[in-house]
Amino acid sequence: MKILITGASGFIGQSLVNLLRTDHELLLVSRRPTLAAKRLAVDNSKVIQLEQLNSLDGVDAIINLAGESLAAKRWSVEQKRRISESRWLITEALLTKLKNSAPAPRIWINASAIGFYGAQGAEPLDENFVPTQTDFPNRVCAHWEELAQQASSFNCRVCIIRIGLVLGTQGGALAKMLPAYWLGLGGPLGSGKQMVSWITRTDLVYVIRFLLENAQCSGVYNATTPHVISNAEFSAALANALHRPHLLHTPAWVLKLLLGEMAALLLNGQNVQPTRLLEAGFQFRYSTLPEALHHVLED
Repeated sequence: MKILITGASGFIGQSLVNLLRTDHELLLVSRRPTLAAKRLAVDNSKVIQLEQLNSLDGVDAIINLAGESLAAKRWSVEQKRRISESRWLITEALLTKLKNSAPAPRIWINASAIGFYGAQGAEPLDENFVPTQTDFPNRVCAHWEELAQQASSFNCRVCIIRIGLVLGTQGGALAKMLPAYWLGLGGPLGSGKQMVSWITRTDLVYVIRFLLENAQCSGVYNATTPHVISNAEFSAALANALHRPHLLHTPAWVLKLLLGEMAALLLNGQNVQPTRLLEAGFQFRYSTLPEALHHVLED
């Protein structure tokens, strides 16, 4: 297939490109094509700015991963705008080009996040759960998903992946946590009871390939392992994997003082279950945290 990927030079995108590049023709979208081509070790002709395309003629599939990290900076009014528009505007632009395509791509895979569900405690949630209260991550994800679902009007098979905490040492939350843990300063955050729904970067890119290649798959899929644990358990497992002490506890008020509204990402949790992925036959390579951390840290 010829696959267009946005966000290809990001933490998830780089790994996805490495997985798909052997079997598929990739067209990678970046705001800085020359830098992205160098980072991804691909020919410059394979990386473009979206504005260079008038249509998506000849493209078989779209994988839309682009978006400012929710945890990049404190959530000022301006940062909230950047987070929202970095997702919504490129998706709207892709839809416009989709309308001008004949034939249109057959597959659209769009990222989202388990932040869609809001803070829900320890109760298991599957893809059918609809939150009754909204917060900033929910509003960002909900509108992003609504936009992506519009592609189904053009005979695209649309898959939405609600992604949990992605484990990898080259980016994401774990990379930010590791320096403190290496220094022996790791420990639970807040009460430590909040649930952590996670997935390795390796499994996540295989989820994307699975949805890409299985024609029966469409709709929303939770990209998290079935083995959800508490923040305290996650923290202890990470300290153990690094052979470091697990003594420091960071109170919720400290995080709120330092991070403001963004502290909710660390203090609230969800027990998100990958019900539809398992029903479709996907098999996780790293489904328990000790084996996942061993893989990630070894890698």
